[in-house]
Amino acid sequence: MPPDIEAIAEQVFIALADPSRRGILAALASGGPATATDLADRLPITRQAIAKHLALLAEAGLVTAEPGERRRVRYRLRSAPMQVAQQFLAALARDWDRQLDALKDHLSD
Repeated sequence: MPPDIEAIAEQVFIALADPSRRGILAALASGGPATATDLADRLPITRQAIAKHLALLAEAGLVTAEPGERRRVRYRLRSAPMQVAQQFLAALARDWDRQLDALKDHLSD
């Protein structure tokens, strides 16, 4: 597996490890692009905490910041890093399936 895929997947998994960040992603998925203030109105997290989480999500490539009206920044989901993480997991699953099939064949001989 190319190292860049592993690095992207690792960033995604780190970002998804926190329940607050998962909540932010879910809110963006269901409600569309939003500012940190909009998200703070919908979630039980302070705006400052949301801003910190959004920075990490942006670093992982899961959200992108877009300038909005009156200098407000709106955040939008990006699916590409999640797709890379899914490919990473699918490759691991294929490797496990091969190993388990080999073990099954060995045990049935």
